[in-house]
Amino acid sequence: MAKADTKTKIVADGLRYKSKVSGSPFTAATSFGAATMSCFLCGKHRARSQMISKKILGKSQAVCSPTCKALDLALEEANKKPASD
Repeated sequence: MAKADTKTKIVADGLRYKSKVSGSPFTAATSFGAATMSCFLCGKHRARSQMISKKILGKSQAVCSPTCKALDLALEEANKKPASD
């Protein structure tokens, strides 16, 4: 599912895009549990319920739970549709 490429043009002052929509692609969640964060290790945005805190380089960071690869595989399996006969 690739996004359609958008043509952007920078205004002469270099500060704004003419065709870029304003705002963030990550909409504000109505509840704290539905919010997303990016994994410190893989950088993918995940729901907070799919992450855990691990101490990395002396600071607690949000990372995928149980691991980035395991979560990717679990999500792929969940998204597969059963074959209909």
